[in-house]
Amino acid sequence: MMDVTLSRRQFFKLSMTASGGLVLATQLSACGTDTHSGEKNGVWHADAWVKMDAEGQVKFLLDRVEMGQGTYTGLTTLLAEELDIDPSLIEVQFAPADTRYRNPDYGLQITGGSNSLSSSWDQIRQSGAAVRAVMTQAAGRVWQVAPEECSTMDGRVVHAATQRSLNYSDLYAVAVKESVPNSLTLKDPADFKYIGKHNQRLDAPLKSTGTADFGIDTVVPGMAFAVVSRCPVIGGSVKHFDATAALASAGVKQVVEITSGIAVIADSYWQARKGLNALSVEWDEGENASLSTQAVFEQYKQMADQDEGDSRRDEGDIESALSNGDLVISAEYQAPFLAHATMEPQNCVAHVQADRCDIWAPTQGPDVAQVAAAKVTDLSLDQIFVHTTFIGGGFGRRLSQDFVAEAAEISAKTGLPIKLIWSREDDTQHDIYRPASYHRLKAAVSADGKLTGWQHQLVCPKILSWYVWDAAPAQFPWAPKFMYNTLANAGIAGEGVLAPEDHSPFEGAESYPYAVESVDVRYTHADAGVPVSYWRSVGHSQNAFVVEGFMNEMAHAAKQDPYQFRRNLLKDNAQAVAVLDKVVALANWGKAPKGVHQGLALHYSFGSWVAQVVEVAVEGTQYQVNRVYCVIDCGLAVNPDIVHSQMESGVIFALTAAKYGQIDIEQGRVKQSNFHDYQMLRMNECPEIVIDIIPSAQPPKGVGEPGVPPLAPALADALFSATGKRLRELPLSLS
Repeated sequence: MMDVTLSRRQFFKLSMTASGGLVLATQLSACGTDTHSGEKNGVWHADAWVKMDAEGQVKFLLDRVEMGQGTYTGLTTLLAEELDIDPSLIEVQFAPADTRYRNPDYGLQITGGSNSLSSSWDQIRQSGAAVRAVMTQAAGRVWQVAPEECSTMDGRVVHAATQRSLNYSDLYAVAVKESVPNSLTLKDPADFKYIGKHNQRLDAPLKSTGTADFGIDTVVPGMAFAVVSRCPVIGGSVKHFDATAALASAGVKQVVEITSGIAVIADSYWQARKGLNALSVEWDEGENASLSTQAVFEQYKQMADQDEGDSRRDEGDIESALSNGDLVISAEYQAPFLAHATMEPQNCVAHVQADRCDIWAPTQGPDVAQVAAAKVTDLSLDQIFVHTTFIGGGFGRRLSQDFVAEAAEISAKTGLPIKLIWSREDDTQHDIYRPASYHRLKAAVSADGKLTGWQHQLVCPKILSWYVWDAAPAQFPWAPKFMYNTLANAGIAGEGVLAPEDHSPFEGAESYPYAVESVDVRYTHADAGVPVSYWRSVGHSQNAFVVEGFMNEMAHAAKQDPYQFRRNLLKDNAQAVAVLDKVVALANWGKAPKGVHQGLALHYSFGSWVAQVVEVAVEGTQYQVNRVYCVIDCGLAVNPDIVHSQMESGVIFALTAAKYGQIDIEQGRVKQSNFHDYQMLRMNECPEIVIDIIPSAQPPKGVGEPGVPPLAPALADALFSATGKRLRELPLSLS
């Protein structure tokens, strides 16, 4: 496969001559809902999202995956509202890989960035409104009245003047012949029956009874199990292997070499695992054999010394502000690599045949999974069919498709349907990690306690540089395979044209929200060769800790209360002030009981403002977080119960990382391996979490990730209040 870097001009010349392919791809991704599609095999396909059978059963093709964050309920609620049907009566199916289901914010069919509701807010409601309009037209035709005289209620069309009503199922035969009107009317929010109400999660019964099919539950006829031995050194490869003992192990069918290592295939998972333990492999450890966490941060610091970075924000005169400040504070912060630690380890079932490949996977990117499978088979994208399942935790890990590629390659080489399962050790030591980052900050305070200058230089890798290799080809499904590397290289070189600009390193830092005369934010790129990917709240997870942590330092230096210090700098931001005011009132800020210490942080991410107050008790070098107060403004809360759940989830996820999260590298190897040394928060450590949602009529914003960023800086501030010790490195330890 060739590896060529194209200029933007060259790429566009090439793509525009490829049978109009670029134009076609653009049209497909922007087409929105289909017009009336007609009846197929006794089922009315209203559009790409909604189907109905003759009995009136509505089927919703969910184009965003369900990984615990609530899309299964949230998006169904949007459809149900416009259809005037109880959400629990709608049958939810996972959508296949298809350009019609591309996330409009990303140009890929991926679930991430906490935008499932915001990106679907109009689209899914319009689908429901279209079906509702067709049903009222059909009823008008049956009753010989104007459709405007008809209304809908509980899956029926009602003609109030004559007190007649017909179920949707009664109108099916007429409705399938109707056309969707050119103009659709969405419901007035005042008439919402389901949106904004406390609805039960639709996936709860399935998960509670064990009938929800996760990826790891997949079984297909003739399936064999596979595990993979991968080089313990990051980036290493196979030098030589001896499969004699492994093949002699009970149940082992085959041993094959694949791109990432050696696969052992057997009749059961445990037989495959035992066979792998008998395998003899000599590894080529490659250039990372001496890599360590210490070396990574030394590289970052060296890069910060040598490169002042690309300016991400430049306002006022920072040099003057720092020179003339009555008090100038400097600090260095750093955050470690982190694993995703999804409860369901990576897994995939793949069946590669001569003319097709079927993939059953808990993936956050079905179209990106197609590319991953295409790369390791002789098949094209239109021959690869991805069957998405429920996902036992994503957190961004399943945006990457390495586990799909492995399963497809093993199936292609063995001719068998393959169920690949990673162990917890595989999952921890071969993750694609949250980037580590290093930060230098300076800020100036005037004699009257006013913050006059803010400077922030941050150093870390770019996630898109790693992700683009599968993502770029997925954007152009017409492209032949020989162009895949070209597309990826062009995506990196032409960032912002072939791919969105990668804001992951500096998001949450460049959008510094406080009114300060001079602001200077710079980014220095450094990549140590450790694979990195998206992690819940992405760059915000690190940058909020740094920005809000240093804001607390500056408040202390200015001898001001952290709440009032922030409020003075946010006086023109009513939304932020409302969230901040609410959380301090909720927490009774500044009046904690004896022995309890409070910390505060505020952050904006994924369209939502979140403020948190953490209460902590300290005993020696140990601390316990007793309570977390959390207030969010996320626009209209479509399902308030889910917003509450996601805030609680975000707090626990963030507290786990703040207390324990750390991936260490020695001699190119990840030291941590399982939950004994990559620890999760235990039930007895879980704090009481008090949630409040700011009422809003604005369209919904993100909730899955915004609860994460404020926790670490608020906790660090509480620990400073308790001990006088300023903690600038994660995880937060007093020992």
